[in-house]
Parts: sequence; structure tokens; C-alpha cells
Amino acid sequence: MQQRKKLSTTIGANSFDCLHSMVKEEKAESVGQAVDKAVEIARKLDNRASLERQTTAYFNGLTPKAAAEETHLEDALSAASQEMGFDQPSRTSPAR
Repeated sequence: MQQRKKLSTTIGANSFDCLHSMVKEEKAESVGQAVDKAVEIARKLDNRASLERQTTAYFNGLTPKAAAEETHLEDALSAASQEMGFDQPSRTSPAR
């Protein structure tokens, strides 16, 4: 089990209301768990933004030849995925 740490702080009224509404709506068992969930969401958003920045930097730093290779790979993967029919309904019969 994860060790809990004590946190004592003052927060804005809107944040306080949000945390309590998470508990009231049974999205969290306690205010502490609501804080954990809110921080987890914030960390995911931050990680996603960081990945976007890194991806942009990668593509902006490619040589013209490497960019052309990336485009060729993207086209090949797109064509292959279309052939597999990911967007089509499943053709298998439902399990009985």
C-alpha cells in the first residue's frame, strides 16, 4: 500500500468546492483521494504537453531527407491500417 503523507494547506474556495463535490459524487472516497486524483490528472496533462513539445522539436529538427523518410513511413502505415479495416465493424460473429 502507498504510504500517505500529511499535507496541511489553504486552497481557493473553488478548489475546495471541487474536491468536496468529487467526494459527494463518489468520484473519490475522501478529500485526500480527490487531491490525489486531481494531481494525477494534472501530471498526465503536463506529460502530454511535454511529449507534444518533444515531438514538435523532433520533427522540426529533421533534415529534409529524414522528413521525407518519415512521410513515406507515415503513408505506408496509413495504407496498411486501411487495409486492415480498423474502422470497419467486426466481421466475426458474437460469442455464444
